[in-house]
Amino acid sequence: MKKQTPHIVPSISAQHRMLALPKPFHPLASVFRLGDLDYSAAPTDAPLLRLDLYCISLKRNVKGKIRYGQGTYDFDEGVMIFTAPGQIVSGITADNQCDGWSVTFHPDLIRRHPLAKKIKKYGFFSYAVYEALHLSQKEEEAVVSIIQLLDQEIRNSIDHYSENVIIGYIELLLSYADRFYNRQFVTRKSVNHDLLVRVEDILTDYFNKGAGNKNGLPTVEYLAKQFNLSTGYFSDMLRSLTGLTAQQHIHEKMIEKAKDMLTGTSMSVGEIAYHFGFEYPQSFNKLFKNKTNQSPLQYRQSFS
Repeated sequence: MKKQTPHIVPSISAQHRMLALPKPFHPLASVFRLGDLDYSAAPTDAPLLRLDLYCISLKRNVKGKIRYGQGTYDFDEGVMIFTAPGQIVSGITADNQCDGWSVTFHPDLIRRHPLAKKIKKYGFFSYAVYEALHLSQKEEEAVVSIIQLLDQEIRNSIDHYSENVIIGYIELLLSYADRFYNRQFVTRKSVNHDLLVRVEDILTDYFNKGAGNKNGLPTVEYLAKQFNLSTGYFSDMLRSLTGLTAQQHIHEKMIEKAKDMLTGTSMSVGEIAYHFGFEYPQSFNKLFKNKTNQSPLQYRQSFS
């Protein structure tokens, strides 16, 4: 089967032409109502799209499903999804029309602004869509009010203040999204706690079986895949529960198991290092000392 080539959307103007929208008011930013889109001419089999734009969408009442990232998603309630330039999404089809808003802006808009660096720290731009931000009614109202102010500013004539005001509203929108995402982690804490128990079980089983000897240390990607989660969402979830990133969590669990092996077995430090998949014992020694302020041998000797 021939691999489908994504259709590239390089600019705000190109996006408007693709969606049969009027010419944009601003060359680098746009806001439009999803309910205003004409779905009658939309293809039944949507093409793959690569938007070279940042896109923030608030979607409600989607009829059907939308494909994005690793799977499909039902938008039964108000949710937000975030895509960064270069990510692949499916096109709009007649069976997934919806209400809501879309905010898009070109990276050039923020290139000379501190937001250009700050935006890369927002993990939700790399999340899969089934990890979308679910909004309460009050949260949705706050988001819509900011989007409407942004839309009003974009429609104004461009002047000396336009860029800063537009970027200010976008930054405010992202700050609210960051707050709401953290709330989502808190409100799902009981569910995530069960997931944390499973993470502990998976790592314990991995290390007990000596899988590292063959495959090396488990990666963040490996763990996230066990739960069908993106690596970004998975790591943020663990950080919200434990204060550690997924990588730090893996290292902490490995150190815990290494301590057991150092005090409860006669295996050499080199053998223990190979058990965890370290090609060179020196690398294991360095990580262990970094985490405990003792070398593996010093730790073992402290119990003799």
